[in-house]
Amino acid sequence: MAHDISDFERQVIARSFEVPVVADFWAAWCGPCKALGPVLEKLAAQNGGAWVLAKIDTERFPEHSTRFGIRNIPAVKLFIDGKPVAQFTGALPESAVREWLEKHLPSKIAQLLAQAAELLAAGALDAARELLDRVLGSEPNNPQARVLLAQIVLHDDPAAARGLLEHIGQSSDHYAMAEAIRTLADQLLLAAAPDDLPEDPIRGDYVAALAALQQREFEAALKGFIGVLRRNRRYHEDGARRTCIALFKVLGEKHPLTQVWRRELSAAIH
Repeated sequence: MAHDISDFERQVIARSFEVPVVADFWAAWCGPCKALGPVLEKLAAQNGGAWVLAKIDTERFPEHSTRFGIRNIPAVKLFIDGKPVAQFTGALPESAVREWLEKHLPSKIAQLLAQAAELLAAGALDAARELLDRVLGSEPNNPQARVLLAQIVLHDDPAAARGLLEHIGQSSDHYAMAEAIRTLADQLLLAAAPDDLPEDPIRGDYVAALAALQQREFEAALKGFIGVLRRNRRYHEDGARRTCIALFKVLGEKHPLTQVWRRELSAAIH
């Protein structure tokens, strides 16, 4: 299999957003390069697609050596998501190269989780769920997988979403998202039994906001909850504010609804 590149931007930078790229900077006159090259090619053939090898002839592409500060060759850099994240210089033995790869390559689980998160963001829920099922088959208590799956099932089965997050506590890096999903799950369960809400003139508005949330009409839900907040912040234990904040967290800070309605929420509070 040929590993020599002709288009650095496409074959290294762009490709590294799909799969890690091990870039070997070499030259024909370099003796150590001739020792290292076959080692990398052997490992590339054995890795099952976990990473790809790209060989950059520094005589043919000197600009890339300058761009990445290559002063001695052979030099090997690992590219992930368009950026070099690890490197070594010199003709290391195969065992040392294997150790370097194991240390710096993302695990298969991490790759599956990253792919699942991208699919979820793109709305490809079935494909994301398939990957998460694979992760949970290997690591049943993986907190990131449980959080991502809870997002997928949240509206269809809020009780199941809550159950997935049962053991994710404050020490977890995923606690904030888990708490947001738990809050929304509680509100969605309440939407199915609105009679449990306390009597108040604003009760009907709160129920309408819950119904919008249940139907995934997020802008209407945010507008409704902020309207409740303006009239009675303490209703249902500050539920309107808590629900808005939870929805912002799940939608993400860059989501247009978050950017618009967070300002509205702040104005309503202050």
